[in-house]
Amino acid sequence: MNAENTRPRYQMVKDYISHRVDSGEWPEDYRVPSENELVKDLGVSRMTVNRALRELTTDGKIRRVQGLGTFVSGQKPQSELLELKNIADEIKARGGEHKAELLLLVCIPATADLAKALYIEVGADIYHSIMVHHENGKPIQLEDRFVNPALAPDYLKQDFSSLTPNEYLSRVAPLGEVEHVVEATIANKSVQKHLNIDAASPCLLLHRRTWSGGKVVSRAWLYHPGQDYRLGAHFNQTNRKA
Repeated sequence: MNAENTRPRYQMVKDYISHRVDSGEWPEDYRVPSENELVKDLGVSRMTVNRALRELTTDGKIRRVQGLGTFVSGQKPQSELLELKNIADEIKARGGEHKAELLLLVCIPATADLAKALYIEVGADIYHSIMVHHENGKPIQLEDRFVNPALAPDYLKQDFSSLTPNEYLSRVAPLGEVEHVVEATIANKSVQKHLNIDAASPCLLLHRRTWSGGKVVSRAWLYHPGQDYRLGAHFNQTNRKA
């Protein structure tokens, strides 16, 4: 008997989707065909497709967003590389004094790129905040953040001079996953001004996206003066398998 014919049909659907994801044909955030489309294209039952999608979701290969569809997940969020720390707590732990300067706190319509990042519809309301964090009077981070109102409806009402966005969001939408990407960059003029750095100074940019309950809570760009700031991590390999 042909081995192809002995595979469960739901496994065939899983393999079909996994191959396109792993090959890069369907990149991160690509919208996977709907259940109805897969039923029609693959000639299987809706129950078969539903099981395949459920298992791929559990495997972390795809994300299913209610009302919007199914999307390809990125690589596993790198929470083990960098902890999600509250900058105010970091500064206090070093014996410093934290001060926050709020530059912007508004509601805006989501652009196509932001809608894609937050898994919401283009034009839907999102919250946008920009602030500068100071340590002992010196600016060390510019935080440019976009927030999903569905998970933090009272975001615009917060006093971010006494409470950081990180601290507030951790309370109302407990962290499930975090994605960190770090790059060296040259800051634009606005960032240069608020971090008090010149045009030639290196800037350390941390891209952060967080999830709670399988939904994206926020997308943030965190800029740091490269000459004064560094990111690191400590690992304990004792309990890790070889």
